Amino acid sequence: MRRLFFLLGVLQLLAAAAAMYKQWIPNTNFETASNWDKGRVPCARDVIHFEKDKVVSVFVRSPYALTDMYLPLNGEFVLAAGAGFTAFDGSWDPGCDSGGTVRFTDAEQHSWFDPTLWQDVFSSGELKPSGRMFSVDEERVPCHYDDVIFPAETSFRVNTDSSQQVIHLRSISVMGQELSTPEAWAGYLQGPSAPLQFHGNGTLQVTGTGCPDKSGCACGNAPDGSRICAALLRASGKQCPVPVCQSPLQPLGHCCGVCGATINLDFTPDFDLQKYQDRLVQELLSQPKYTGVQMAISKVHKAQTFLGIISRSFTPLIQIVLIDDRAGAQTGTAAEQLAGDIMEDVAQHGEALGISSGKMEVATGSTFSRQRGSHTLSRITAGTVMGLLFGLMFLGGILFLYRKGKLRLPALRTPWHRLEDPVSPAPASDKGFDNPMFNVEPPSADPGEETPKDLQVFYLNPLYDASETET
Repeated sequence: MRRLFFLLGVLQLLAAAAAMYKQWIPNTNFETASNWDKGRVPCARDVIHFEKDKVVSVFVRSPYALTDMYLPLNGEFVLAAGAGFTAFDGSWDPGCDSGGTVRFTDAEQHSWFDPTLWQDVFSSGELKPSGRMFSVDEERVPCHYDDVIFPAETSFRVNTDSSQQVIHLRSISVMGQELSTPEAWAGYLQGPSAPLQFHGNGTLQVTGTGCPDKSGCACGNAPDGSRICAALLRASGKQCPVPVCQSPLQPLGHCCGVCGATINLDFTPDFDLQKYQDRLVQELLSQPKYTGVQMAISKVHKAQTFLGIISRSFTPLIQIVLIDDRAGAQTGTAAEQLAGDIMEDVAQHGEALGISSGKMEVATGSTFSRQRGSHTLSRITAGTVMGLLFGLMFLGGILFLYRKGKLRLPALRTPWHRLEDPVSPAPASDKGFDNPMFNVEPPSADPGEETPKDLQVFYLNPLYDASETET
């Protein structure tokens, strides 16, 4: 392969890429008709325009005769063996009777976090069939422990704008070489091609390590979930399809609601995600009655909530999402049946499998849905708790005002008070009454002793002021 470089009007070369598990789909090849504004590859009589300020990396597979070509200030061509450009000599070119201006389209819009731009492949790079397994939207983009492939003899440019400063990967295969160590990837980034292939605020980092936990590892794309969904909805018309079921489920990591079933499993250190997935596929999903059912299974982190308020803590759990191809009122019913079988299996063998508990939610096209029942129960529980809280707040407010003296409470005597403090009736012969203004005890005398005749007793009248009578 020959290289032709240009920088500030000088030609350069780009190399190709190869890889593993998730493969990048779009390219910037010269021979790809969709890369040109006319929807066709330029011919000899055409004038080719690359935007002056657009950075490009273009792979050229064949030789081309050109009338004229305007190059960008910064870019590179990758020339396959035998490929190149020559000046058009004016001879007849079949299919190119009259020339025109053909412009190379903008490749800046291809985002790393667009799920529609990636496809699952085998380690050899061969495309995986759709099959019975699928991934939630966040996991359609390369996860932290995935291998990435950019196809050989293909040029590309990808925008790595991210909410994360660093995007971790296990390996990246570029130029037919797998870069699986931090040192190898750092060396590639220092070359001339990397800045033309990758742009954006997110930095790709190769770790060379796989998931260290047998219970699985979360994908790691949750911080960019909004980017993933925005790109997905932009490609599908900016809105989610209307589900058939009335109360669609919202799996973690998925952009739109689905009809079917979800299962959340709590697990112990003995749980093995790959073994459990194989068990479900071989013993349940492969049964003829579940033809048309698809399953996604992975570890996710669920935010903890209290009364609808999301806390900062996250709980790891295994999420299973089941959907089917049934229509109308039957939508999701096969997925519901499989979810029931899975929950029964968990009840019987969960301890041996390392599963401590499970929760199932269902949404189907029928009028009855266990999902709605679950929602109703949660609303009742939340309403009860909220009612208790408001009651406690009301009583607390009354107590606060009472202690501040701003509220008087009537004295209430309960029946048991009357039992404890019986009132003795006054003697029938006693016609007197207590004078609150009179509180002076007469001098006591011993029994049988006469009171002195000259004894005088004086009482102060608090309502009488002697000074007022003096003249």
